[in-house]
Amino acid sequence: MTDTLTTDTLTTETQATDAAAATYADRHGTRHPLPDLDADARVRADDRAHVFHSWSAQALIDPLPIAAGEGSTFWDYAGNAYLDFSSQLVNLNLGHQHPDLVAAIHAQAGRLATIQPSMANDVRGELARRIAEVAPGDLDKVFFTNGGADANEYAVRMARAVTGRRKVLSMYRSYHGGTATAISLTGDPRRWANEPSDGSVAHFLGPYAYRSSFHAESSEQETERALAHLEQVVTLEGAGTIAAIILESVVGTNGVLVPPPGYLEGVRELCDRHGIVYIADEVMVGFGRVGEWFAVNHFGVVPDLITFAKGVNSGYVPLGGVVISQRIASHFDTVAFQGGLTYSGHPLACAAGVATFEVFERDGILERVRDLGVRVVEPRLRAMAERHPSVGEVRGLGLFWAIELVRDPASREPLVPFNASGPDAAPMAAVAAACKRAGLWPFVHFNRLHVAPPLVISEDDLVRGLDVIDRALDIADGYVAS
Repeated sequence: MTDTLTTDTLTTETQATDAAAATYADRHGTRHPLPDLDADARVRADDRAHVFHSWSAQALIDPLPIAAGEGSTFWDYAGNAYLDFSSQLVNLNLGHQHPDLVAAIHAQAGRLATIQPSMANDVRGELARRIAEVAPGDLDKVFFTNGGADANEYAVRMARAVTGRRKVLSMYRSYHGGTATAISLTGDPRRWANEPSDGSVAHFLGPYAYRSSFHAESSEQETERALAHLEQVVTLEGAGTIAAIILESVVGTNGVLVPPPGYLEGVRELCDRHGIVYIADEVMVGFGRVGEWFAVNHFGVVPDLITFAKGVNSGYVPLGGVVISQRIASHFDTVAFQGGLTYSGHPLACAAGVATFEVFERDGILERVRDLGVRVVEPRLRAMAERHPSVGEVRGLGLFWAIELVRDPASREPLVPFNASGPDAAPMAAVAAACKRAGLWPFVHFNRLHVAPPLVISEDDLVRGLDVIDRALDIADGYVAS
């Protein structure tokens, strides 16, 4: 699949594009040519005066007004085109304005725009069935939420209800959402300012071979020692007090950390031995991101609960959920589940989800992601690692990769410090700015560039985006100790 709006006119060091190649529709459906600087000014003024943005110091940001998007590209009102190498927030798996998803939402709105969750609905039921059919093992029931954070909240609530225990373990290098329990589960610095919240959460160190906390010299040692550490945490926290262990199947924002062979299987065994519920957080990596419906399928592991959102319908209408094993679901056969949401399984969102399944099956999306990951992305990133001294490691699966940047390849000192901001973050800001000047919108976190384009990106655009990153790494190389 190729983008309908061409971006062939992008230059390498400017954001210039043929303005006649793109137009945008206003909220009345009237189309206007780009650039439109008056519209840019209006959108920017309303945003700065009235929109309160997440995770931001409000006076220190200047959000870019976006006019249009199609396929793997979006445009600002100045007419600049950006290749979306972050899939927005790693959710836009089928790209901007996919015609099948737009048509499904339009058709559903025309026949039944909404209905409360206590009633049965055709697209809600069909989407739940389709999800159950691709989930591993006996995960046959789906509880729908509005997004990933509340999916994790409800998964924890289910685990606590079934086990009668309170405590939950999660990794330090993790992000599970911004609501009360979800931010407590989160291991990264976004948790700090929100403490105390849910006091029944404890954290542990997960595997990270490049920066091993366990002094491992091989993936086998990393698995063995990381599991031994987790078992020690379980012992010291009290196995009989622990309701659940929640893991991102592949750690997302905090590093695209692919678990070494045997690690997830070891977590499964540990949970079984102690009666602990295993929750797989697949909010970011589910629905094709690594070339599988769910990333756990790649590792051959069956958790008790899987949480999802993002790629289930590319975020066209907010949707998330929990896929539930028979053991967990049966607990609530005669005991009421104490939870619910007004918009659980919203028909517009579910219609886009059903269309997502149809597109995946018709267009061979999973097979395509695996092919592009192995044939295009991995060899190109490994070549960059050989050529650029600033690249400490590349790692990933499918269309989900991280390029970890360092100042010193020998000591592995990060290009910027952990949780850097302001002047300390300048080197990564310079790399990101070079990408944007060349017409690519990157995903940057701490000392890493993440490669996470829409799964429908054309091979030509994928290669072009990797070319942009390759050139931007020259800037990172300038910070490497000589």
